Amino acid sequence: MKAWVLTEIGEIRLEAWDKPVPGPGEVLLAVKAAGVCGSDIPRIYQTGAHVHPLIPGHEFSGIVVDTGAETEWPGKRVGVFPLIPCKSCRPCAEGHYEMCRHYDYLGSRRDGGFAEYVCVPARNLVELPDNVSYEEAAMLEPMAVAVHAMRRAQPGNQDTIAICGMGTIGLLLLMFLLEAGKAEGLRPERILVVGNKEFQKQKVLKLGLPEECWCDSRKQNADEWLKEHTGGGGVDVFFECVGKQETLVQAVNHTSAGGRICLVGNPVSGMTLERDVYWKILRNQLTVTGTWNSSFCHEETDDWHYVLDRLARKQIIPGGFITHRFPLEELDRGFRIMRDKSGDYGKIMGIL
Repeated sequence: MKAWVLTEIGEIRLEAWDKPVPGPGEVLLAVKAAGVCGSDIPRIYQTGAHVHPLIPGHEFSGIVVDTGAETEWPGKRVGVFPLIPCKSCRPCAEGHYEMCRHYDYLGSRRDGGFAEYVCVPARNLVELPDNVSYEEAAMLEPMAVAVHAMRRAQPGNQDTIAICGMGTIGLLLLMFLLEAGKAEGLRPERILVVGNKEFQKQKVLKLGLPEECWCDSRKQNADEWLKEHTGGGGVDVFFECVGKQETLVQAVNHTSAGGRICLVGNPVSGMTLERDVYWKILRNQLTVTGTWNSSFCHEETDDWHYVLDRLARKQIIPGGFITHRFPLEELDRGFRIMRDKSGDYGKIMGIL
């Protein structure tokens, strides 16, 4: 088969690779769509993976073509939860597989989806409704991550909300907040968004956010803007989707007394708390919560089924976030666009 193989930091090539054979409890998937995640880029070009050689890619979907001993899956169209839990640690025993202490992971610890075929544990599969496309299914993982953050913070319909950072997760988070708000009475004008690209602004407006709720931090002072739009009192819920020191401080400064901060963005550098910032957390009795990955436990209440239900009912349509589509042979063009930031991009998708 053809696969993008990472042999060492910065060395990734399309190679002829042995087609994998499913072991006990596994199926062989013919990959149909694979999204490039922001975390794939440092893994390829800066830090390397946990093992080399490795086929990256953890956002993908496909069709089951070989099932080994697994008889219920042949020919089924599926999405894939990339985290493989150990099933023996305390979080696993409690059904919180996203917090597994000894997990494996497709695309970073074992071969992933930037290939024609991949072996996947059958327990990590979710069957797709007929009206959910492979591209949409390849976005299940980032969408479930956004939903997990939303559900961690539990915003109410009377809350004022801020989202700082309009990368893929920030945009998807906004999409789900707006979708949930339609049923729960959360008005769009109660959501304040801080981004830094005209491309992001257009996506935000297309989702239905009023223009006055958008702040371009390149052209405006985001602190002054947030202060003005909250009367100096701050928001009830602040989603920090950047992962930088200054935006963490911004979240503390602009969250109201008794409010909640949800830390979503992976840190891009060291994070420290100055004394005055720490005091604000104490004196305002802020709740600061982290969020990681997403819940997948084969139950209708988990994050993946939450997303899949809304996809099937067409309450969310994420295809507009896909800005680039490349055949597998040209997927490295997408890697370089994201690495070099050589143009505006949303979700970059490999199509097989």
